[in-house]
Amino acid sequence: MPYTEVNPYNGKTIREFPNTTNSQLNEFLNQATIFYQKAQVQPVKEREILLERLADEFENHMEKYAQILTVNMGKLIGEARSEVKKNITFAHYYAENGSQLLKPQSSEILPNGNAQIEFSGTGIVLAIEPWNFPYTQVMRVFAPNFILGNPVVLKHASIVPGAAQAFQNACDNAGLPKGAFSNVFINYDQVNSIIADSRVQGIALTGSENAGKRIAATAGSYLKKTTLELGGTDIFAVLDDADIDRAATDAATARLSNAGQVCTSAKRYLVSDDIYDQFLLALKKKFSTYQVGDPLDEKTTLAPLSSKKAKVSLLEQVRMAISGGASLLYGDLESNETQGNEFSPLILTGMTPNNPMYDEELFGPVAQIYRVKSDNEIVTKANRSRHGLGGAIYTSDIERGKRLASRIATGQVAINHILSSQAGVPFGGIKDSGYGRELGHWGIYEFANIKAIIY
Repeated sequence: MPYTEVNPYNGKTIREFPNTTNSQLNEFLNQATIFYQKAQVQPVKEREILLERLADEFENHMEKYAQILTVNMGKLIGEARSEVKKNITFAHYYAENGSQLLKPQSSEILPNGNAQIEFSGTGIVLAIEPWNFPYTQVMRVFAPNFILGNPVVLKHASIVPGAAQAFQNACDNAGLPKGAFSNVFINYDQVNSIIADSRVQGIALTGSENAGKRIAATAGSYLKKTTLELGGTDIFAVLDDADIDRAATDAATARLSNAGQVCTSAKRYLVSDDIYDQFLLALKKKFSTYQVGDPLDEKTTLAPLSSKKAKVSLLEQVRMAISGGASLLYGDLESNETQGNEFSPLILTGMTPNNPMYDEELFGPVAQIYRVKSDNEIVTKANRSRHGLGGAIYTSDIERGKRLASRIATGQVAINHILSSQAGVPFGGIKDSGYGRELGHWGIYEFANIKAIIY
């Protein structure tokens, strides 16, 4: 079936994109190989200049690229502009720091002689990316690999073909060499054929746990390296000394931005018993200010879910959670069972470890809240999860927050602000949230040949 671009707000089909044939796919891989071979003898500075041009392309046409996100994925227009800005930031980071990150490192503490560590590309990287951040998820993989001279072939989520093609158009408009970036509309049989191809040396996937397991197993059978980011059940801890209004405001934003469709969004509120009632009251007031509507309307505060499938899945998860013993503290489940992809916010409580949804990611505007009596209980509840992607802690005592953060088994923790990926900071998870890191120099090294020259 062709890739179809559908507006999730009104359900209207925008356009269809023809599938990439096997012969076309092979030609893309040929072009990528030619780029790779040339890039390995090309000064890094030349690719830095090209990456700056790509950043400029997005910056000079921000509204165009933002509206594509809104119409194709359903993101609020303001949030879409913010994603384009972050996309630009990621490109600038590697354009400005690429040469330094790839600079050879020397070691003079060997017992016999010295060593020089060099960094170079390895080959084609296949990026399999999700729909919730259609540009930044791609740039997080593309920018560091482009600096390395690794070409990237993108298999984007099937529901955002318009955004995928827009990223390709941006690369073309910026004058990037043919083969450096290739967006392909392929099926999973073709994905497997790409992984098996000797020209491909790495696979970066952000997606579901099941997809991660399948891709990792296939890649492992061909000894191909993978990085996986598979979502989470992140905590949002509010300690007894926190600023309640600030915490409630950020808690609502951290759960409801992008209609709750964020891997690192605040899935589980862990609130100190001493301030629980005050916080819950403030949180409900914040939630009540979010209203669904047309995401192109600047006044709309809550976007629709990305697809009918996403809504049906979330409704089923909530029903299972309630039938498993959870209670609905805020919101109306029945009102969310109407037609369309809108989904008004809900807050659940009473989720116990034997609830079928206790350790599942609810990908939408549905929060869970827990009353906790101590910092130790926060750590216990936070770590009683098969996931470990991110989290946040709110407290007036930064050192207390840092000590607590160090005890939580996860990839990143923010203190007194909403967790968000940053260009120079490693992003990724542990346990069932995946492995590997994007951004910073870690994003460079994942698919680099780290060569030691000993002399």
